[in-house]
Amino acid sequence: MSSLSLDYLEKIGVQPVKKHVHTFVPVEEKELGTSSSSSKVPAPAPKTNGKKNGPGSGEFTTGKQVRDTFVEFFKSKKHEFIASSPVVPHNDPTLLFINAGMNQFKPIFVGQIDPSHPFAKLKRATNTQKCIRAGGKHNDLEDVGKDVYHHTFFEMLGNWSFGDYFKKDAIDWAWQLLTEVYHLDPERLYASYYGGDPKQPSVPIDEEAKRLWERYLPAERILPFGMKDNFWEMGPVGPCGPCSELHYDRIGGRDAASLVNADDPDVIEIWNLVFMQFYRDESGKL
Repeated sequence: MSSLSLDYLEKIGVQPVKKHVHTFVPVEEKELGTSSSSSKVPAPAPKTNGKKNGPGSGEFTTGKQVRDTFVEFFKSKKHEFIASSPVVPHNDPTLLFINAGMNQFKPIFVGQIDPSHPFAKLKRATNTQKCIRAGGKHNDLEDVGKDVYHHTFFEMLGNWSFGDYFKKDAIDWAWQLLTEVYHLDPERLYASYYGGDPKQPSVPIDEEAKRLWERYLPAERILPFGMKDNFWEMGPVGPCGPCSELHYDRIGGRDAASLVNADDPDVIEIWNLVFMQFYRDESGKL
């Protein structure tokens, strides 16, 4: 059998493809209209469509808008934007995949940062980190498909302080961004704080976080929880401390305090403020 020549194909009316150009587009740009270097693009003006601000108003209709607005907000608070690191860590044998926004800053938190590394001079940072949670301590694999908010691959937005600001500014800025920029209804927000735990008697109740939230929320929407929900640990050894979470009631117009941290799909955690006040050594002591 003779091969089909280009001349023969053209003679019988077949138009072969002589040149084809492939353009490769990053996944995040294809899905969300942006690349990982979102800090180089000013945050777009929210769409209001003439409606009242708030959930469902059409202000933020894409992940790109949410991401860029978060990054620009914290850049205005003198945070340096740090691009997402690869999901497979290069220099951390304790992790199979990057599973939290703090992973790339781990050397800073454990005091092992190389003085010549650019991160050594960081005081404030904001990032948008791609994460995979499919194993290890933070494993969400078994929960995927059972609700609408657990994922194995997702993006985590974060703001970080390295020996600079602490609880007051972290709480103030979280509240400002959620209520004044994203325009979430304050009446639907609940805050949790570390309320002590018999398993860890040496760690006191986080009264400071509670007092700071009292400036924004009534007492019935500021809720104490123990180690399981409100004490963050990187692992068996390393930085740890109380955390304060913000939960949002998607229904509204009701008392949803009993549904916080109850795996209810309509009352979900949207922010976790971690205060790394302690370091757990190999013996388990703080």
